[in-house]
Amino acid sequence: MKRSSFRKLLVVAAVALIAAPLLAQGATGNGQLEQKVRHELLMLPYYGVFDNLAFRVEGNTVVLLGQVSRPTLRPTAERVVKQIEGVSAVDNRIEVLPVSFHDDRIRRGVLRAVYGNSALFRYNLGAIAPIRIVVKNGNVTLEGVVANEMDRNIAFLAANGVSGVFSVKNNLRVNNG
Repeated sequence: MKRSSFRKLLVVAAVALIAAPLLAQGATGNGQLEQKVRHELLMLPYYGVFDNLAFRVEGNTVVLLGQVSRPTLRPTAERVVKQIEGVSAVDNRIEVLPVSFHDDRIRRGVLRAVYGNSALFRYNLGAIAPIRIVVKNGNVTLEGVVANEMDRNIAFLAANGVSGVFSVKNNLRVNNG
């Protein structure tokens, strides 16, 4: 019985951590529109751990931000957001990361280092990764939300230990809620 309760607690914590990065965006403005935009972005079929999507709602205009590793994800995100009722315009500022064999190798290495770390196992439970790995020209940026400062530091050290990484920028936020 204890094991079942622990698993349920882990699943609830993972869902909270997964939703937190997009929930934290746009705390002001039209809440219902923000919720629709967030939902559509999360439901994109090729939105993965190597992509970082963010947005701002300014009146009826949605500003799309972030970085994507697949070039097709940028226009797809814009298209689905334009179709949302109440959106009059979309300002697409999503950066398409350069296609690079070297960056792909680093992405896979950082993924294994971070999500394979036993101290960070709980972040591996959800369908949507709470720790985003953005690699551009050998430089790694970690985005997302973790439960505590220790997890933030462990993820940074794990990413920094991957061969071929030039630098690691740790933009992970600690979920205080």
